[in-house]
Amino acid sequence: MQLPESQVAVLEAASADEATSVDALAAATDLPPETVTGAAFELEEEGLVAVAERVDETVSLTEEGEEYAERGLPEVRLYEAALEAGADADPAPMGQVIGASGLEGAAVDIALSNYARKGYGSIESGEITADPDAEPAADAEATALDELANEGALEGGDVLEQLERRGLVEVAESTVREVELTEQGVTELMAGVETAETVGQVTPELLTSGEWEEVEFAEYNVEADAETVEGGRVHVLREMSERVKDVLVGMGFEEMDGPHADADFWINDCLFMPQDHPARTHWDRFALEQPTHIDDLPEALVDRVERAHREGVGDDGEGYHSPWDEDFARALALRGHTTSLSTRYLSGEQIGEIEPPARFFSVEKAYRNDTLDATHLLEFYQIEGWVMAEDLSVRDLMGTFEEFYAQFGITDIQFKPHYNPYTEPSFELFGTHPTTGELIEIGNSGIFREEMLEPLGVECDVMAWGLALERLAMLTTGAEDIRDLHGTLADLEFLRNAEVTY
Repeated sequence: MQLPESQVAVLEAASADEATSVDALAAATDLPPETVTGAAFELEEEGLVAVAERVDETVSLTEEGEEYAERGLPEVRLYEAALEAGADADPAPMGQVIGASGLEGAAVDIALSNYARKGYGSIESGEITADPDAEPAADAEATALDELANEGALEGGDVLEQLERRGLVEVAESTVREVELTEQGVTELMAGVETAETVGQVTPELLTSGEWEEVEFAEYNVEADAETVEGGRVHVLREMSERVKDVLVGMGFEEMDGPHADADFWINDCLFMPQDHPARTHWDRFALEQPTHIDDLPEALVDRVERAHREGVGDDGEGYHSPWDEDFARALALRGHTTSLSTRYLSGEQIGEIEPPARFFSVEKAYRNDTLDATHLLEFYQIEGWVMAEDLSVRDLMGTFEEFYAQFGITDIQFKPHYNPYTEPSFELFGTHPTTGELIEIGNSGIFREEMLEPLGVECDVMAWGLALERLAMLTTGAEDIRDLHGTLADLEFLRNAEVTY
């Protein structure tokens, strides 16, 4: 019997007593594993060998997982530091506890996002508590990391899925093929098997000499498994951002841009937000350590804004009668909303005076010291927008939203009256999640108050809004947790397959 050289080698290396893996046959024959696999399948078709397959799963720690196995999970370290600070009795300052825990960078966000989830305590208004009954020693994730680090093995289950979701382990599946001689294969080997001369590729020499008519060409298995290659793709939030920009530009809007770190004056004071408002405390904002203040503010505008805060605007205006400190107005912080861009543009300080009618928008990041959960992040994208024109009404604002969201196939927007210091009337927007069916807040809006517009020098109506890009992405992709979209816990498999539909 004549067979190609690779098949002869595999047949002679295989055993009739026990199955031999492809890798072992490759080592014995000095052939590549893929060549051995192809030869084995061809021999199986001839009835000379039997090929069995099984899927093996291997679990290994990532670099981050190895660090946590050695030093402890961030949430466990945060809990231990909270106990040291006495947070099991009275709430302790969160900054103090984080500093004592030794956590830095992304590990802080990871600790905060898992702390309450695991029942270690609560985080609220910049303070942390520790549940004295919590048992870090019984933390299933920590135990699993320890097993992997010391024993190199871990069985599947919910804990493994959570560790994989957090990027602490890598789960790899591999197909293992084993080859065993059949009775027919043994018979043919005993009778004698010869190597047939085969050609693997057509060459110019074969063609010009005419030898191609005489030789035997090797067969190729076009159904053999190929390695899975994950190509790069545009992130779903980037896709959503670009789509939003296309829609708004199509509706006649121009794009704004401006600083991420700005003076409280532009972020809050120009919005008629009193300086003693709870949202302006250091617990709710990210202040800058260096530099701490801005030097360049338009003096005349500062005076008008201060007067609006102290005295109000118009004959019936009363203002807040609350403290006003220009030094606080000049304090630098990461913007808590992108409305700081709107105040810069409406005042004429950014690009010069703007004449109505005008429409502007931005899709930029904002930063808030919120508690992380399924719909809140510490930094997120806000779709800012405003329209300046005469005689605007709430009907104009609602109609704008209905037209905008319809571009994404969302036609069930609901509105709820709301209070903002800088808009009147005001309302929030809600959309229905396509998977859970629950209502999700997707934005805030209203007509800017006279107390805000008059100091900026605007003499006509302005309707404005701040919409959440991530929550719009949740409605269009079906993501149930905002942390699936970006951050340290992002679901890579979801991101590979998510589509922005419209």
